[in-house]
Amino acid sequence: MPGSIGENHLPEKIKLLVTGLNGVVGRALRPALEERYELSALSRSGVDGLPGERVFRADIADFDDLKPAFEGVDVVLNLAADGGQSSAEGMNGSWDTMLRNNIIGAYNVLQVALEAGVSRVILASSGATANGYEWEEPYSLLVSKEDVELPESWEMVDEFSEPKPITLYGVTKLFGEDLGRYYALTTPMSVINLRISSCGPVDEAGPGRSQANWASYRDLQQLTIKCIEAPSDLKFDVFWATSDNAKLFRDNRHAKEVLGYAPQDGVR
Repeated sequence: MPGSIGENHLPEKIKLLVTGLNGVVGRALRPALEERYELSALSRSGVDGLPGERVFRADIADFDDLKPAFEGVDVVLNLAADGGQSSAEGMNGSWDTMLRNNIIGAYNVLQVALEAGVSRVILASSGATANGYEWEEPYSLLVSKEDVELPESWEMVDEFSEPKPITLYGVTKLFGEDLGRYYALTTPMSVINLRISSCGPVDEAGPGRSQANWASYRDLQQLTIKCIEAPSDLKFDVFWATSDNAKLFRDNRHAKEVLGYAPQDGVR
């Protein structure tokens, strides 16, 4: 079927809707997505540089206002949220804003996508689902800005490790993952959660946590494309979006095994 997911040679471009394209991650991904897909965008403030008929203004928490943007879309990439790099208060936003943007918003995106016949939704999750590991050794050493002696080896934190959120933002991202699982199990729709790690406004790893958790723009672009184009029988999964960093503990092996992810970058 033209535009369907999971095809290597598409007679027509996949119609991809991205929410939150103006954010840090959206800007990192946009060049690759715009080149490869028929890209449309939904945001509160609008998006420059796309044809007007593919730019939709709406609040993600307003269910009915979202519907026009989803018509005829094959895949949705939901980046819209509060608490990430683009948020004024970072991960420390209020419960009210987290509830509106991250919980109600995630539900609205999935339900509107289902009603519109969307094949797949990719939800931007976060390393915040497991930030509590960084309060424990040996992970506290791996993210330290100080010159500390590193362990010879450490146990990796994969997608099946115990979640350890230490902010409401992390809690809401875990809710999004489980909500996606519910939709994948009970509807025809595929839902993939992408746990985006350290991706900032500049494509480089800063000191401290980024040395372990960094995801370069081109690695994040590659992995996102692989999620978009994964076979249709991949109904649900969770993947860590990280580059191959020497201090890495957020394990990206699952993405390599399932999707063929091959990171090109990493902090050595």
